[in-house]
Amino acid sequence: MHFPVLALMTLTLLTAAAWPVGPPRPAIVRGWEPPVSVYGPGHRGVDLAAPPGTPVRAAAAGRVSFAGPVAGRGVLSITHPATGSPPLRTTYEPVRALVPAGTEVTAGQVVAEVTGAGSHCDVPTCLHWGLRRGDTYLNPLSLLPPRLLDRPPSRLLPLPDGQAVRHAPPGAVGAP
Repeated sequence: MHFPVLALMTLTLLTAAAWPVGPPRPAIVRGWEPPVSVYGPGHRGVDLAAPPGTPVRAAAAGRVSFAGPVAGRGVLSITHPATGSPPLRTTYEPVRALVPAGTEVTAGQVVAEVTGAGSHCDVPTCLHWGLRRGDTYLNPLSLLPPRLLDRPPSRLLPLPDGQAVRHAPPGAVGAP
């Protein structure tokens, strides 16, 4: 299970995260749809509306780990240090990289531009933004703080009268 690890390990990214395209907040053309199985259908990223020439920004600080063509599309990948083992990696395509592999980048820094070449979107073009930990695909929107998602932060609410919190016995799975 990667979600709890993702939530704990991305705290430093959350404080400095940025939308890859915009401002303003880009339209989400297609959301993340995790596959049921490793080779099953799904959408392993988020497509953001962006015409050719749109500047692409690093969603979080890191080091460019790849910049070049993959299957005829320009791809840029950024590895984010101190996010666990293996570290998180964001990907952007189809793009023309403006920085070479090995470059240290900051959140919000322009690192590429959308080309539209090989775009899989139904709209004229988009930016496909992905997030991985090793071979596991994750939802890249999880990197963004609520203020960038136009959502209020999560809040804990009191339990209704008469309900009590149940604690697991010591030694049980999930018990402290």
